[in-house]
Amino acid sequence: MKVACIEKRGTLGGTCLNVGCIPSKSLLNNSHLYHQILHDSKHRGIEVGEVKLNLENFMKAKETAVTGLTKGVEFLLKKNGAEYIKGTGSFINENEIKVQLNDGGESVLRGKNILIATGSEATPFPGLQIDEKRVITSTGAIALQKVPETMTVIGGGIIGLEMASVWSRLGTKVTVVEFLGQIGGPGMDTEISKATQRILKKQGIEFKLNTKVVSGDTTSELVKLDIDAAKGGKPESIDSEVVLVAIGRRPYTQGLGLENIGLELDERGRVIIDSEYRTKIPHIRCIGDVTFGPMLAHKAEEEAVAVVEYIAKGHGHVNYGCIPSVMYTHPEVAWVGQSEQDLKSQNIPYKIGTFPFSANSRAKTNLDTDGLVKILADPETDRLLGAHIVGPGAGEMIAEATLALEYGASSEDIARTCHAHPTLSEAFKEAAMATYAKAIHF
Repeated sequence: MKVACIEKRGTLGGTCLNVGCIPSKSLLNNSHLYHQILHDSKHRGIEVGEVKLNLENFMKAKETAVTGLTKGVEFLLKKNGAEYIKGTGSFINENEIKVQLNDGGESVLRGKNILIATGSEATPFPGLQIDEKRVITSTGAIALQKVPETMTVIGGGIIGLEMASVWSRLGTKVTVVEFLGQIGGPGMDTEISKATQRILKKQGIEFKLNTKVVSGDTTSELVKLDIDAAKGGKPESIDSEVVLVAIGRRPYTQGLGLENIGLELDERGRVIIDSEYRTKIPHIRCIGDVTFGPMLAHKAEEEAVAVVEYIAKGHGHVNYGCIPSVMYTHPEVAWVGQSEQDLKSQNIPYKIGTFPFSANSRAKTNLDTDGLVKILADPETDRLLGAHIVGPGAGEMIAEATLALEYGASSEDIARTCHAHPTLSEAFKEAAMATYAKAIHF
């Protein structure tokens, strides 16, 4: 196939690589190292002198990582013969795209197959004007020029908690305001969410759950938020130097010219597609954040492969029951499959196996024992239904659970698989053993 990729940013990789998951991971990793040197090294027999944060170089390290990866993606496009067009595309009709080129001028492309993969943008908060300095989204949160004394995060989901962790470690007093009764979003298992909140609170992050932000005022030196308990209670206000709006993301369709071809959006602004990613115009397909499903880069990547397979071979497949989620706080949180509350709401029977990292030898030698592994399995067939981890290395460990879920493995299959000792992954094996009361080390 002859392929062209239209991208307006000027660098490839989308939100994730440029202003999302990649730069945030750099900040999360390096802020964790800084915090460890300051507060943890003394427990390990390591004495250090004066430790200083150079925020400018801290940010440069992030940019170096991003630049290297964006150039790598551009190289791969060129290597595979795809044309890279820097500009903003919009539909003229069902087969033609007008491109406003970044360096000036205009071009028109005609395509036999067209794929919409424009991603998403941060959802604004009504009444608070985003300036990416005092009232910021995640884009501003990865580019602050100074460490604020105080920060209020509106939204206790993954993005909000990751950014809360970064700036808390660097010295900011952080308060998270969440409308729901748990952090991590509705996809996170409630038991894991509660355990995670306890750990993050111990690290110094404050939480106000079941609380809504009523209004905001940016006219004073500090940003003032009026908040109210969702289930009654006294209204109060919070003043902070910076407010991070992290209430979710919304599909990005502005300027695409969808009205020119009659494509419909649902009530949440998502492009409507069928099971083969086709819009109502069969040769125009859509994937990623701009349509249904979790807004995750790896989910979009799986969909991209499936779409190309549909176009080239007539069939493709994504198993949406096996899409893992990871929150890169410390400890990390990861899950795949169904949560306990999911199973309860569907009246699906289940059995539980848990194993704490405090009983794992590698975690103990690392002095990093917060968290647990939780496995949910069918009580009759023993088949894995879901796996949930809060603990060190959770993001790497969830791959084993994802593979097991994809291939229909049982908890006994996992338990009878030899895991190297001493490793954190042994906690996953022990949790599987715990589903039938056979855990050895706890």
